Amino acid sequence: MKRRTFLYLSAAAAALRVAPSSAWAQAYPARPVRVIVPFAPGGQVDVVGRLIAQRLSEQLGQQFYVENVSGAGSTIGAGRAAQAAPDGYTILIADGIAFTANPSLYAKVPYDATRDFDPVAAPATTMQVLAVNPSIAARSIQELVALIKANPGKYSYASAGVGTGAHLTGELFRISLGLDLVHVPYNSGGQAIAAAVGGHTPISFGSPAATIPQVKDGKLRALAVGGKKRVRELPEVPTMREVGFAAVECDTSMLVLVPAGVPREIIARLHDEVARAVALPDVEARLVALGFEPSTATADEVAALIKRELPKWAGVIRAAGIKPN
Repeated sequence: MKRRTFLYLSAAAAALRVAPSSAWAQAYPARPVRVIVPFAPGGQVDVVGRLIAQRLSEQLGQQFYVENVSGAGSTIGAGRAAQAAPDGYTILIADGIAFTANPSLYAKVPYDATRDFDPVAAPATTMQVLAVNPSIAARSIQELVALIKANPGKYSYASAGVGTGAHLTGELFRISLGLDLVHVPYNSGGQAIAAAVGGHTPISFGSPAATIPQVKDGKLRALAVGGKKRVRELPEVPTMREVGFAAVECDTSMLVLVPAGVPREIIARLHDEVARAVALPDVEARLVALGFEPSTATADEVAALIKRELPKWAGVIRAAGIKPN
């Protein structure tokens, strides 16, 4: 009898331990959810973060509000998210390249990319566009490479700053093809594109959102894109892989992450709601117009992406000798 009572009480205690988590997940979210964007307002991560936050608010009936925490290449915001309670009420929207490159770029970062976060989703992917000022004679990426090789040290490329996705893609391009090409960092993607349009730095690596309008106006000539697929708004521009430069291929994924330890039920619900949001026609149209492709990548796929990208960017940073400003 005593043993039977003990087993009954043990089972009841176990049920009590499980029930709160399950019930909590079903009721989620019961209050507003903070969405940390580790960049200043107006950039591509902020645009995607606000778009997703707005849709989650509508779908789940609670406010998902954006908090911009910029600085140190997004490490400050990521660190704040890592220290938050693992209850599903703090979400991080991260730039995949910055998130995986920063641990190698900075001597110390306030988070561990694989241990301090649980992946949720990757709602959108984008890439860098290699474009040139129309004064450059090259009309293809192969012609540009030949021109740079014939004139070592003469040409330079603009980026949004040291350690940004534009810079790292540019260095991947330079190192992979053995080019003597000078990097000129600016304080933003807009400034970098403006420098290319003005001919001050005749080559640029920039986001589709910043580059596409200049290409359509004839102020820049796009030669290649760095992603696995072409940009829908630039259908005639080939990928690096298509022109034989597969080593330069890289997409930038926008990542949705939560502090490690959030209940799996909440992660699953967040993933499903994010996937539902990016499948909406108006959201997809908005993303495509900005040079993004909607994505419904699973949490496991995001985890695998992070593990692949960490050593990749560590190698580029080491080979290029990149140091933060």
